[in-house]
Amino acid sequence: MAPRTNRRGAERGALRRRRLPMRYLLPLLVLVALMAMLMLRGFVHSEILADHRVQSPAASDRVPEEILEGGPVIDTRDGRTDSLEIPDRELVLTFDDGPDPEWTPKVLEVLKRYDAHGVFFITGSMASRHPDLVRRMVDEGHEIGLHTFNHPDLSLQSKSRIDWELSQNQLALAGAAGIRTSLFRPPYSSFAREMDNKSWPVTEYVGSRGYITVVNNTDSQDWRRPGVEQIIRNAMPKDGKGAVVLMHDSGGDRSQTVAALDRFISGLKDDGYDFDTLTAALKAPSAHTEVSGLDLWKGKAWVLAVRASENTTSVLVVGLAVVGGLVIARFGLMLLLSVLHARRVRRRGFSWGRPITEPVSVLVPAYNEAKCIEQTVHSLVASDHPIEVIVVDDGSSDGTARIVENLNLPNVRVVRQLNAGKPAALNRGVANARYDLIVMMDGDTVFEPSTVRELVQPFGDPRVGAVAGNAKVGNRDSLIGAWQHIEYVMGFNLDRRMYDMLNCMPTIPGAVGAFRRSALKRVGGMSDDTLAEDTDITIAMHRDGWRVVYAENARAWTEAPESVQQLWSQRYRWSYGTMQAIWKHRRAVIERGPSGRFGRVGMPLVSLFMILAPLLAPLIDVFLLYGLVFGPTAQTIAAWFGVLVVQAVCAAYAFRLDKERMTHLVSLPLQQILYRQLMYVVLLQSWITALTGGRLRWQKLRRTGAVGLPGAGGPPAQQPERDRRPVG
Repeated sequence: MAPRTNRRGAERGALRRRRLPMRYLLPLLVLVALMAMLMLRGFVHSEILADHRVQSPAASDRVPEEILEGGPVIDTRDGRTDSLEIPDRELVLTFDDGPDPEWTPKVLEVLKRYDAHGVFFITGSMASRHPDLVRRMVDEGHEIGLHTFNHPDLSLQSKSRIDWELSQNQLALAGAAGIRTSLFRPPYSSFAREMDNKSWPVTEYVGSRGYITVVNNTDSQDWRRPGVEQIIRNAMPKDGKGAVVLMHDSGGDRSQTVAALDRFISGLKDDGYDFDTLTAALKAPSAHTEVSGLDLWKGKAWVLAVRASENTTSVLVVGLAVVGGLVIARFGLMLLLSVLHARRVRRRGFSWGRPITEPVSVLVPAYNEAKCIEQTVHSLVASDHPIEVIVVDDGSSDGTARIVENLNLPNVRVVRQLNAGKPAALNRGVANARYDLIVMMDGDTVFEPSTVRELVQPFGDPRVGAVAGNAKVGNRDSLIGAWQHIEYVMGFNLDRRMYDMLNCMPTIPGAVGAFRRSALKRVGGMSDDTLAEDTDITIAMHRDGWRVVYAENARAWTEAPESVQQLWSQRYRWSYGTMQAIWKHRRAVIERGPSGRFGRVGMPLVSLFMILAPLLAPLIDVFLLYGLVFGPTAQTIAAWFGVLVVQAVCAAYAFRLDKERMTHLVSLPLQQILYRQLMYVVLLQSWITALTGGRLRWQKLRRTGAVGLPGAGGPPAQQPERDRRPVG
């Protein structure tokens, strides 16, 4: 019969292989969806393919004379070159560039007050964002014309771009009001007499596509904001003639337009003018046709997508503000409290209490650590503090226990058990430990000779129940190792100084931590309720009234993941396990005493700084990309570099406190761009797992044995690259 552990391992491996694509797919789909929403938002705000015009003189010798001397309505459909005038005492009010959520409703109110109608030449970008206003225009009897989607100068565009501008404009109109229109006004158009050899081909082409081009007789020039009186004078028709009047209901402050429109209509109605739509003034069939079937649903889907992008962007902007506040708050707290922590523990004469000289039990849970265990045990034997070493072999299949036994080292014992997980191995070690102070470490970690001594000195204070050591990355020569080195020094150890000062240390690192046996017994020992047993036991210590402190000189060198896959697996477990631990201890928020203090101080800080802030932090980079593509580019780059400078200051201070070389900080900008995105996707995957009720099991990392015994004044020596293949 096959061992139970091997069968379980095979089943878990098969399960992981089946789930592997989904692990990456769900977070990436969320990222793609968010980026798509932002891109759509930038598109409909005309931040790409934006409004632009290059003015240059052009001849008009190719424009037919009847067009240059004709009226403002030009029909080039089916090869015609017809020009139509507006009948006397008929005015067609036209409004360009809308709809605008502030000014269009005010224009509509003025028109409604005088029972006047007009033509609104809408841009697709504005209609997509404000479809309700387009629907209102149609419902109140006004006519709609196209003004392109992004308002470019069409004389500079290809026919395919013109087709795209028209079709996209029609799509927005169909989604907003369920209609199509045959009226069109080119951006930057003016009077018929100013048609030239550049604009005339556009007029001919749009006519071939079934559109009537509408220019104007009088231009109010309200976009210049010359004053109400001047707008009225500019718009005034000549000698009782009919006219197409050009105004704007968008594109800036239109308060002068609204005021002028009120007086303009009132005065000319008294003079016998009528204000109607273009087709009504010309006694022509309506320019509107209803859209149905697939075209209607495509339009509605477009409008719905735009609305979703607007809402999503609004949420992301709020998220950016939140993460900005959290980042600044965290960095500010870290710097301030780290300075205070360093002054407290480094001042002359500082002591935790009586010196701790009694022997200590060091527990090393090990599962398939054949490549690392020898270095680990040798580093412990070299300790300058009296210890016993208990290696708990958790059902290893690679001879880990045999390697330790063959070393025949003094005060080193091996305890074997069937595979039951790290918490069970640690509890087994505690049960076999001889001494009251217990140090726990990982099987891939090496201690400096002074590590155990430094780690247990805080127990001189009888209130201290557990101590967190200074975990450092030993294999930092690769880029991914250097990034983790920065994270450990800045993100973990600087954090621990802050949490120590606030008396709410969230996690004792599994690589280097110490406990009182009595404190462990009171909280029930190590639990397998979560995947982050180190966070779970630390919170339990706080809730039981024990102090948990940080010993900065208790350095341990650990082997960090050397591939993206391994890093993903490790951080996924950490993130998900932290969420589990917070959920497990959620009642602390409403309890009294030490438990309530941690619940109302520590847990909110952990939730904000370790879960929410990392989840939202990539918004900084998302909006950097958005700003680079859509603008304002200079301000965006300045803001991003501002955040980077703050991070660099914190990192430099953390490196100074840990007496680390600053050279690794050269990769900090690249870490912020790439590494942070990976951590975001991992955390997002953890959220998805938690929200969907998924379960995650321990995932064993492949060891290389790359971290050797520590050298003086620097990281441990790296072992030769003799064999980096996984065991088995």
